[in-house]
Amino acid sequence: MIKKTIPKSIPKKGDSNSDFVDSPPKTSNFSHASTSRYPIHSKDNSKGKQRESIGVVDKKIKKRVISVEVARRRRIIDSEDEEDDDDRSEEAKVLSSKLCMDTRNRSIRIAMLPWLAHGHITPFIELAKALSNRNFYIYICSTQVNINSSKQTISEKYSISIKIVEIHLPNLPNLPPHYHTTNGLPPHLMSTLKNAMDMAQPSFYHILTTLKPDLVIYDFLQPWVPTMAASLNIPSVLFLTPGAAAGSYLFHIGKKKPVSEYPFPAIYLRDYEYERNRCMFEPTEEDEGNDGFTDTQRRVNGCIDGSSQIILIKSIRQLEGKYIDYLSNVHNKRYVPVGPLVRSPETETEHLGIMDWLNSKERCSTVFASFGTEYFLSKEETEELALGLEFSKVNFLWVIRFPVGQNMNLEEALPKGFLERVGNRGKVVQGWAPQLTILSHWSIGGFVSHCGWSSVMEGLKVGVPIIGMPMHLDQPLNAKLIVDAGVGEEVVRDKNGNVDRHEVAKVIREVVAEKSGQRLRKKAREFNEIMKSNGEKEIDEVVKELLNLCNPITRQDSVEMLC
Repeated sequence: MIKKTIPKSIPKKGDSNSDFVDSPPKTSNFSHASTSRYPIHSKDNSKGKQRESIGVVDKKIKKRVISVEVARRRRIIDSEDEEDDDDRSEEAKVLSSKLCMDTRNRSIRIAMLPWLAHGHITPFIELAKALSNRNFYIYICSTQVNINSSKQTISEKYSISIKIVEIHLPNLPNLPPHYHTTNGLPPHLMSTLKNAMDMAQPSFYHILTTLKPDLVIYDFLQPWVPTMAASLNIPSVLFLTPGAAAGSYLFHIGKKKPVSEYPFPAIYLRDYEYERNRCMFEPTEEDEGNDGFTDTQRRVNGCIDGSSQIILIKSIRQLEGKYIDYLSNVHNKRYVPVGPLVRSPETETEHLGIMDWLNSKERCSTVFASFGTEYFLSKEETEELALGLEFSKVNFLWVIRFPVGQNMNLEEALPKGFLERVGNRGKVVQGWAPQLTILSHWSIGGFVSHCGWSSVMEGLKVGVPIIGMPMHLDQPLNAKLIVDAGVGEEVVRDKNGNVDRHEVAKVIREVVAEKSGQRLRKKAREFNEIMKSNGEKEIDEVVKELLNLCNPITRQDSVEMLC
């Protein structure tokens, strides 16, 4: 049995899920005397102990050990399974206890650093959940404002193996702490937020040297992360949360290659879409350097170059296989799909009125309209969408949001008399609604979406065809993908990029009310079945790749809160 040295201060099982690493000490020597609340794995130099490899374990035995350990943790964490625990034999309890002691010394620690946006943090959390079920111990690093909005998505089941760690950004005059996120951030401060994240390097260095993870998984805008990790002899992997089709197009253009040489003509940008996203492709006066690249392009290229052997991407091969292969060939690194990473449906009961309203509608008769948490329709777009929903004569549920600080009621935002005219055929909800629960309802026959990648994955996960109304960034490219894949249609804007109410009504009817929609629903349901049949295959492959990168260590001076 391996003898463990246990720190004097051991985190209790009931501690809050949000733990914070203290400010960096004046010296870089970390020990158990450190004020950090996290266990620290220091070398015992007096005895000459070094990091020990656990060696090569027979794959079948390793799989058995991990599967039994996962089952054991679920029994302990899930209150419903506690009743069954009493019925287990003494022999099984002894085996569970031995596995618990063994995996404390062998579980792999991963530090994650997503970009400071909800659409990036959520996939990282879902990936963390999937990995924690396979004996990985995860630390997700973010700012306090993002921690406040994200920690509730990590249930008690995962609170032992997933911890949220605060990374400290500097206090800049024009970037107060509530702006340490893209949610509600004024567009002109985006470059300031990126620079502030760069200035947080000492904070992240302190986190790495304190936690001593086996692996770092990072996002697309911090090229200094793999460099820092390499200096500490820690492998690091880039995790791309957008899709492969959009990514392949953007990387192709980002390398200054002609559009005509891009091998997938179904994925493209219209003139007005390029103009809206010009800053993604052409340097501005604010971009430093004279290499012809934008600041974002340089950052992304650095992140790709620094990734250790592989790059993780949120996708499935059945939808984006050819784009995944193209990226692998272009960058000479294997892109490994992690699956759709769709979170579990919400179980809250606050919006029972919505569900009662949906229950009153016929199967596949209703369209659901929602545009994510960080994208907002202009006044003109709101009016055109409203009238398009009205003219379509289709039942609709519309979740409408306004930018932070913009005080506006529905009557002001919607066309005069709109709510009275549509009556019970339509329902408008201001703020937030349980999107996945709504999409899963049998009355939903179409999803009007901005085509953010997470929303696309959610729509396909439940087999609902998508009606694309993209705005900017990767969204127009995602819309082209869903059309090419036969799982949706796009509301095409005019040459100036304006939405037209009649086009909205026409596409909604095609998808929800007319025979042409049957083909789309059939194809969307095929992807629903594909994702079901895939099960855990993608994550199993990810685990295999990560284990190949890691050199698991035996930690004798730390405590894992796994039991």
